[in-house]
Amino acid sequence: MKIHRLYLLVVTLIVSAFILVACGADAPEPVAPVVDEPAVVEEPVVEPTEAPVEEEPVAEPTEEPVEEPAAPEVSLTIWADDTRTPVLLDLARAFEAEYGVALIVEQIADIRDQFRIAAPAGEGPDIIIIPHDQIGELIESGLLAPIDLGAKESMFREEAVAAFFYDGEQYGMPYATENLGFFRNVELVPDEPATWDEVYEIAVALTASGDASEGFILSGTTYDAFPIQTAFGGYIFGRDAEGNFDPTDVGVDSDGMIEAINFIDRLVEEGLMPQSTDWDTAHVLFENGETPFIMAGPWALPRIRESGVPYAISAFPEGPAGRGVPFLGVQGFVINALSDNVALAQAFLTEFVATDATMQALYDADPRPSAWIPVFEATDDPDLAGFSLAGEGGIPMPAIPEMSAVWGAWDAGVTLVIQQQLDPEAAMTDAGQQIRDTLGN
Repeated sequence: MKIHRLYLLVVTLIVSAFILVACGADAPEPVAPVVDEPAVVEEPVVEPTEAPVEEEPVAEPTEEPVEEPAAPEVSLTIWADDTRTPVLLDLARAFEAEYGVALIVEQIADIRDQFRIAAPAGEGPDIIIIPHDQIGELIESGLLAPIDLGAKESMFREEAVAAFFYDGEQYGMPYATENLGFFRNVELVPDEPATWDEVYEIAVALTASGDASEGFILSGTTYDAFPIQTAFGGYIFGRDAEGNFDPTDVGVDSDGMIEAINFIDRLVEEGLMPQSTDWDTAHVLFENGETPFIMAGPWALPRIRESGVPYAISAFPEGPAGRGVPFLGVQGFVINALSDNVALAQAFLTEFVATDATMQALYDADPRPSAWIPVFEATDDPDLAGFSLAGEGGIPMPAIPEMSAVWGAWDAGVTLVIQQQLDPEAAMTDAGQQIRDTLGN
């Protein structure tokens, strides 16, 4: 501002001087050029505001190499439950780095039912995790693609692979097996009973002495009672020449099944077993030391361990037909046949899931006998060793759609006997006929 005022003063003095000269002279020549010159002295000469270089932000693009990577154009989606989801999420980064494919893991309840709706509409995932006995209906509906385990097949337990074999093709990659085991209270029964007759004698002795309120209990009539039924020769479906389950050979009313239900009927009649098969009640009785035996799976381990009851798990006792065996269930990965990424899904399973690290992580997340031989053999948990013994020779749960016709009639027949409403032969003969009628229709 001071410089500005100085210029104004200079201009004023010069103009005033010329006016005086003009007034005192005869010649009226103006000296205009001198007056115009100060007008050239523009303030912008002093303009500090134009400065610098606030244009320097233009130089910021020097960081241009750090560009966000493009999102993968292809992705794989897996539906899993809350137990497996965290393990699979850990694989996502490595899989994307290797294949340039995003791995999306979604936690879904009722996976099979949701898949049956979503897959035909083109909205299903590429891979789902389900128990093997659910594959039959999905295969018959054209929703599952065969899978080639390749060189990795030898790394899996044979019975686990076989469970996902359907109509001449492999439809799943197993990762864990599950089956019932024979629990006993080691304070009440120190030594493992070898036969079901011994179980009966122990039940008589413990209830007579008052050491047990119930000599034996069942937590169910079908799956949960199957090891007794197989020990006496009972079965659900026979097998054809290729080893496939034969729905025309129904065994619910076979001689062996009726004999097994006679054994259960005797326990009830003699007051050694209650006339109910409530799952939770049965577990409470065992955990409180009120009954010496229970047949249960690895899913019951947390509550049994927490109860503090002293226990051991062993193979099932023998009956007239040999050692009782349970149903074998196998958890595994299957591929959506309607996916656009069937080959990629298979590569993910065989290269990223079928590894020691991933199979160990799946085992750690939910301890059950692993289908992956290195993890299975490295397990030193005595409880899981007991389940493995109990599961040897186990019968894979039939995966054929016809199995859905069995459960209701089978349960009704055994329940009527336990409630003392029908004798075993009448109850099971009626159950078998119901199943045949349903399948015939």
